[in-house]
Amino acid sequence: MVNPAYAAASAVTPERVCGSGFARVTHSKQAVKTPAKRVLGYVYLLYNRRTGYNCVTTIKTSNIGIPTFTMATITTQTRGANSRASGENEGRSVKHYLGPVKTYGKGRCVKYMGTIRDDGRDAAVGKSRWKSWGNCG
Repeated sequence: MVNPAYAAASAVTPERVCGSGFARVTHSKQAVKTPAKRVLGYVYLLYNRRTGYNCVTTIKTSNIGIPTFTMATITTQTRGANSRASGENEGRSVKHYLGPVKTYGKGRCVKYMGTIRDDGRDAAVGKSRWKSWGNCG
């Protein structure tokens, strides 16, 4: 018999989390790893060509069904001589995934990352690396 938590998690895809019209960006899947290199999940970047919005979601592959702190962050680079960044992030305890975290980005570059805290008292925190500025759509 399949554990219901695992069955529910296997139905979760970045496209379902972000919604209609969003598609994965090339090379957008990043592992969320502890310092010991244990993969706790993945963070994904998706883009909607029609609306110009980017979407980030962090999906757990470890401790599924157990609430653990999870975060998804996206930052958009503004244009101009005094270029600066603005962003969105969301973090809370979740059983399966976190998101969608969306930001407008048509014609602008974005970078993103994800975080997942492992289960347990002395739990390690897994992080993806910041993806360098890209997806400048």
